[in-house]
Amino acid sequence: MDTKLAETLTGWRRHLHANPELSLQESGTAAFVCEKLKELGIAFEAGVGGTGVVATISRGQSNRSVGLRADMDALPIAEATGLAYASNNPGVMHACGHDGHTTSLLGAAALLKQSTDWSGTVQLVFQPAEEGYGGAKSMIDAGLFERFPMEKIFGYHNWPGLEAGTVAIHDAACMAGGTRITIGIEGHSGHGALPHLTRDPMVAAGHMIVALQSVVARNVDPLDSAVVSICAIEGGHAGNVIPQRITMKGTARYFNEKTWHVLEENVARVVHGVAATFGMKVDFDMPYGINATVNHKSEADLAALACDEFGIPFRRDLPPAMTGEDFSWFLKERPGAFVWIGNGPAEPGKELHNDRYDYNDAILPNAAGFLAGVAKRALRG
Repeated sequence: MDTKLAETLTGWRRHLHANPELSLQESGTAAFVCEKLKELGIAFEAGVGGTGVVATISRGQSNRSVGLRADMDALPIAEATGLAYASNNPGVMHACGHDGHTTSLLGAAALLKQSTDWSGTVQLVFQPAEEGYGGAKSMIDAGLFERFPMEKIFGYHNWPGLEAGTVAIHDAACMAGGTRITIGIEGHSGHGALPHLTRDPMVAAGHMIVALQSVVARNVDPLDSAVVSICAIEGGHAGNVIPQRITMKGTARYFNEKTWHVLEENVARVVHGVAATFGMKVDFDMPYGINATVNHKSEADLAALACDEFGIPFRRDLPPAMTGEDFSWFLKERPGAFVWIGNGPAEPGKELHNDRYDYNDAILPNAAGFLAGVAKRALRG
């Protein structure tokens, strides 16, 4: 990639970082993507599955086709980086690098547009609402694969802790399946100095949090992997008032359907059992979320061949992560592979979903180069 394009991409990425939008609200981000596609002279269709955008580049006589995907949404986190291009949207930031993913795909579009050494069709999928709001599924339901044919599909996630610009390729599972947990505990409020006249949902919540840790430790096969985490608790307003209601939110992660059913059954058992023990009313929601992101072996091999051909460092020795990715929906519909690209050292506090995280602009050439390269390789078969 020439220096001018790399500098342009850095400017685009920092603009997106400064203007983050939450899932299902990515209208400004989508408009920016459309503006840059117009500048590149690439046809596109907006409004696919919400705020999604799909661009199409065709060259030569081949009828082969491939898809490349990037996500666009940000997170409800107040940024603490202090960067000159920090978020202008209070309480919202690109703490997962989707600004870099979107920019990488625009960079791949630029590389493919100016390159003449390939033939076929590349579909560029700019996806909304990856952070737990079903963006991939919405695009599929809107006819993504029927309206924009593609034989295979590829994507990536930046990865702190992996050498900057290095691609990590998994032969099978790359990331876990996951679901949201929401628990409402209803008691009877009253004076904190007269607890015998109340039913305290705070005490029930404390016992429930501890008890839920036994689900993985005592119900999941030790040779399998799973996570149950309660990450938020809301309730109460004063230091001397026992609240009426507590709401807890969390997540469960797993790699296979059998483990999902074990979690589903036993989390529900603990929630309802602890609530009954403390005389609480409870409402509980733990719907099936996303599948594990499982690569197709032949497409993982193809990704490695593309890295080798285009001089991008790669490795195939990393274990999968318990983080989730709704790219898994695409992999249920088409063969493909989802890789990680190193963001460089994971300095303390600068990991994914942290308020001091920032995507490393130095990896944009490798990220865009990988996406363009794997598309070319896939079109050759």
